[in-house]
Amino acid sequence: MATILITGSNRGIGLELVRAYVKRGDIVFAVCRTSSDALDATGARVLSNLDVTSDTLLTDLPAQLGDTPLDLAILNAGVLSAENLPHIDYAAMRHQFEVNSLGPLRTAEAILPNLHAGSKIGIITSRMGSIADNTSGGMYGYRASKAAVNAIGRSLALNQRDRGIAVQLLHPGFVRTDMTGGNGLIDPDESAHTLQQRLDELTLDQTGTFRHQNGEMLEW
Repeated sequence: MATILITGSNRGIGLELVRAYVKRGDIVFAVCRTSSDALDATGARVLSNLDVTSDTLLTDLPAQLGDTPLDLAILNAGVLSAENLPHIDYAAMRHQFEVNSLGPLRTAEAILPNLHAGSKIGIITSRMGSIADNTSGGMYGYRASKAAVNAIGRSLALNQRDRGIAVQLLHPGFVRTDMTGGNGLIDPDESAHTLQQRLDELTLDQTGTFRHQNGEMLEW
C-alpha cells in the first residue's frame, strides 16, 4: 500500500487517477479547490479549498497534509484556452502559466518535506509543450505553459535526484475530457491506467524524462 497525492482530482484524468489508485488499495489524498460528488464517492481523503494558483498553497497544503509521508505525487491540475493571433488574450495566457507551470512548482515546494528516498513525482504535461513537435503553431498560452512546466520538471528532477526522488513529465494522450470539449482519442480511465503503469516503471535512471502515456519517449 502506497500513499499518493493527486492534484486536479475532482474531474477528468485526475478523478480517474484517484479511482485507479483507490481501487488498487492505496491511500489517496485528493487535492482540489472544490470537491465533486464523484470524487467524494471514491473513498479518497479529499483535501479541498486548495488553489494551486495561490502562494497560500505553500502553507495551506502542509496544514492539511501534516507530516504524512508521500510515496507518489501526481501534479495533474491544468487548464486550456486557445490564444491565437491576431488577438491574444493575455489574461488567459497568464492564468495558464499560473495553473499549468507555477501550480506544479508550488505544489512540489509545499510537499517536499513529505517526500523521502524512493518517492516519485509525476507531472502531467502535454506533448503540445514540445518545441520540436510543434508543426502547426497556435495555442500560444497552452503550448508555452506546458513548455515551461517541462523545464521546471527537468530542474526539479536534477535538484531532487540526490534525495532519491524521481520525477517524470508525462503526456496523458489526447483525452476526451471537459477540457478538450469531449474531443480526443482515448477516455480518461484508459489514460489514467497507462499513466499509472508509467509511474510504476519510473526509476531514478529515468528521472527528468518526458514520456507519452503509451511509453514513447518524447522530444523537448
